[in-house]
Amino acid sequence: MLKHRGFPGRMPGTDFQFTIRRANPRGITPLTERERYRDRRPADKRADEAFLAALWQHFGSDPFERGNLDAGRLSWLFGREVLPAEDPFDPASYDALLRIDEAAARQSFPDAMAGKFWA
Repeated sequence: MLKHRGFPGRMPGTDFQFTIRRANPRGITPLTERERYRDRRPADKRADEAFLAALWQHFGSDPFERGNLDAGRLSWLFGREVLPAEDPFDPASYDALLRIDEAAARQSFPDAMAGKFWA
């Protein structure tokens, strides 16, 4: 499992996790597309925005390996802002390649994509 050095482990000042420390010995958690309902808590929306901002800052428009990125946090963006970058795609692989759909990300999280989130 690739560890993304320099990627934030969590959202600053919270317990919203962005990375995992080690591979799961019981099996890899597969990525799934989670429905984002309009009544989600503001803190959850902010965590999604912070995670996307970190992805964009770290990888930009280049494909990236899933590695130690948290499957739960990725799943909130998967299928919309974060898409598979390979075919066939294995959602239960730490080696799976992903990419950011820049147009969808800019529409959903404009501040994260403009670099204003961490400012």
